[in-house]
Amino acid sequence: MEKVKGKRVVVTGIGVVTPLGHNIEEFFSALLEGKSGIGKLTLFDPSPYPSQIAAEVKNLPLEKYLTPKEIKRMDRFTHFAIYAAEEALRDAGLENEGDKDSWGVILGSGIGGLWTIEEQHTILKEKGASRVSPFLIPMLITDIAPGHISIRHGLRGPNFSVSTACASSAHAIGLSFRLIQQGEAEVIIAGGSEAAITPLGLAGFCNMKALSTRNDSPEEASRPFDRERDGFVMGEGAGILILEELGRAKKRGAKIYAEIIGFGLTSDAYHVTAPDPEGIGQALAMKRALEDAEISPEMVDYINAHGTSTPLNDKVETLAIKKVFGEKAKKIAISSTKSMIGHTLGAAGAIEAAVCCMSIVKGVVHPTINYKNPDPECDLDYVPNQPKEMEVKIVLSNSFGFGGHNATLIFKKFEG
Repeated sequence: MEKVKGKRVVVTGIGVVTPLGHNIEEFFSALLEGKSGIGKLTLFDPSPYPSQIAAEVKNLPLEKYLTPKEIKRMDRFTHFAIYAAEEALRDAGLENEGDKDSWGVILGSGIGGLWTIEEQHTILKEKGASRVSPFLIPMLITDIAPGHISIRHGLRGPNFSVSTACASSAHAIGLSFRLIQQGEAEVIIAGGSEAAITPLGLAGFCNMKALSTRNDSPEEASRPFDRERDGFVMGEGAGILILEELGRAKKRGAKIYAEIIGFGLTSDAYHVTAPDPEGIGQALAMKRALEDAEISPEMVDYINAHGTSTPLNDKVETLAIKKVFGEKAKKIAISSTKSMIGHTLGAAGAIEAAVCCMSIVKGVVHPTINYKNPDPECDLDYVPNQPKEMEVKIVLSNSFGFGGHNATLIFKKFEG
C-alpha cells in the first residue's frame, strides 16, 4: 500500500482522567510506581455479580471546568472527555488562542452514555414516558462528547466520533493524524472517553465470562500475560492528545512530546468477540503501521500492548508480535497499562497513547504488574513488576476491539 505523504504531526498537549490520576504527570508517576487503581466496586452494589471489582475514577473535581447545570445535563463519559480535553489544551498552551476554523475534535467511545440509558429507562418504567429527560438523546449519543468540546471552544473543523469498541480512541487518533497530514486541519483534539461501569454493563461482561473474578484481591486481578490471568477488569476514564501540524507548533514555540509517524488499521474478519487465533489481522495492523512510518521492525524500542489479561487475547497478541518482529520480539520491552487501570474500553487506546508519549519524554517504560507466573505461550519481555529505564525513540501501541477491529499507532521521539 502506498504511504500517505503530507505534513508532519506532533503531540503538543496531553490530558487524562484515570483511576490513578487526573493529569498526565500524576498518572505516569503512579504507573512507574506500579500502583493499582483497581478495588472493590463502589459506584453501585456489586454483590449480585460474579465480578465485584473495577478501576473507578474517583474524586474528579468536575466543577473545575463544568457548572452544576452542565454536569447534570451530561453523561459521565462526557464529563471525563471535557475534563481531559481542558487539561490537554492548557498543557499545550492553546486554551486562549483565537481563530479556530482549522481546529477539529475527533473522539472515540465504544459504548457512550450507558449511565444515561439505564437511569432514564428506569424512569420510563417507574414514572412513565412523560418523565423521561428531554436531554436523553443528546446525553447518550457518542458524538456528543466531541460536539460539546467543539461548542465550548468554537472549533469549526472536522468533528465526529468513532465507535470501534476497544480500538475506538486509537482509531480517533489515527484518523486525526491522517486529516492533519492531508491539510484538512491544523490542530485536532483527539482521543476518547468511556464510563461503562454500570449495572447493565457489568452484567453483560460478566455473563460473557470476560471479567476476572479475583474479588478477594482486586489489586492483583489484572495480570496481563501471566499464566493465571482469568479475565479483564472494567475500567473507565478518558485520554486526550492535542495533535498539531509541525510547522504551526514550531512557529508558536510549542513543547513537543513526540511525533506520530505511523497508523495501521485492519479487521480480523473472524468473530464478534474472539480474536483470530492466528493473530493475522493484528499482525497486519502492526505491519501496516510500520510501513506507513517507513521504519523497520528493528527500530521499535517499546510496545505498549493491548494486554487485556484475558487468556486468549494475551496469547494471540504475543503470537502476532512474533509474526511481525521475529527474533527482535524477544528484545523489545512490552508492557500493559491495563495491569494497573483495568480495561478502559473505548478510552484505552488514547490513554495508552499518552503513556507512550511520556515513555519517550522520560526515558522509562512502566511495568506490567502482577506478572508472577510465566506462561510458555507468552514468553516475551513484559517488563515484569519494575519499570525499565531506557532510551525510548520509537514506540508502537496496539488497540484491538470486539468485531475484529485492530489499530496500531507509532510514535517517535521528536528530533526537529
